[in-house]
Amino acid sequence: MIQSAAGRGDISLEFLYASCSGKRNGKARKLLDLVIPRADSVLEVLANTHFARAGLRVRRHVNIPGVGEVDFLIEECLVVETDGSTHFEPRSVKKDQRRNNRSILGGYLVLRYYYEDVVHAPEAMIAEVLSVLELRRRGVFPARPADGGDEYA
Repeated sequence: MIQSAAGRGDISLEFLYASCSGKRNGKARKLLDLVIPRADSVLEVLANTHFARAGLRVRRHVNIPGVGEVDFLIEECLVVETDGSTHFEPRSVKKDQRRNNRSILGGYLVLRYYYEDVVHAPEAMIAEVLSVLELRRRGVFPARPADGGDEYA
């Protein structure tokens, strides 16, 4: 209900946070941390919850130059997109694949998940995200220039 009300602009997160001050409202504040002020789909909301529960550092609706806005940027290196049924249209598939290519050329890793993944197999989705991040930590994927590497210079 909070996600819906905040998304419609019926109530502000600032107001809700202010209403939940004090030691006894920690759980309420943690729930507010999961609200996406401008969620594009229920898949985003669910995926965000799964990422938060896994302890991942996540930014939502990040604008990446040359790519555009991505659903999630995890640990500043992994783009995760959540795609509903409209992404199966041929025009959308091509657009998404080109965005993937530009993301990779910009030094980002990319994973895409669909309704079935987010709703029915969130454990597998999180395991894949964690696996990709671990591979990057081990140097299988080079660091982006913004991370201090100069691989793309």
